[in-house]
Amino acid sequence: MLRPLRIKDEEEWHQLRRENAHHVRPWEPTLPPGSTSQPVSYRQFVHDLDEEAAADRAMPWCIEIGGHIVGQVHVFGVTRAAQQSAAVGYWLAESQSGQGIATRALALAIDYALGPAGLHRVEVNIRVDNERSLALVRRLGLREEGVRERYLHIAGAWRDHLSFAVTKEELEAEGLAPRLSQL
Repeated sequence: MLRPLRIKDEEEWHQLRRENAHHVRPWEPTLPPGSTSQPVSYRQFVHDLDEEAAADRAMPWCIEIGGHIVGQVHVFGVTRAAQQSAAVGYWLAESQSGQGIATRALALAIDYALGPAGLHRVEVNIRVDNERSLALVRRLGLREEGVRERYLHIAGAWRDHLSFAVTKEELEAEGLAPRLSQL
């Protein structure tokens, strides 16, 4: 299930992040030297997510299985007007990897973005050495668009990413999620 992160999830979210720090750290953005941004509290983090969602700039969800948070998926950088596009990011607990959960969460997020949310295009940018995530977007049939050199600051350096995208026209009427039963 995808649902908004809540203030009452704080303890569970922090525990999950601690338990998976080694698993997600190699892939998560870091602040480049000279950045003036400051870390925020969990409450501020949830407030910021809710504010971005209310302003139609993001669609943030946690991934929940059996009543427990196991990761997050986030449609962000929503641009309306003539572009109608956004990007998607995600992370999943190591213990849940290899079960198709991230694949299903990404498919559901993209289907929502291109369906009820009214977007035309969604992209996913993945480090060129993140083999698991590259396999995930390829399983979903997202179109590879090329390399974005030094695209995002991760683990202390600017990292190249492969860019993948899908548009509303590329999906059949039912979206990505139904494709999963055929995989």
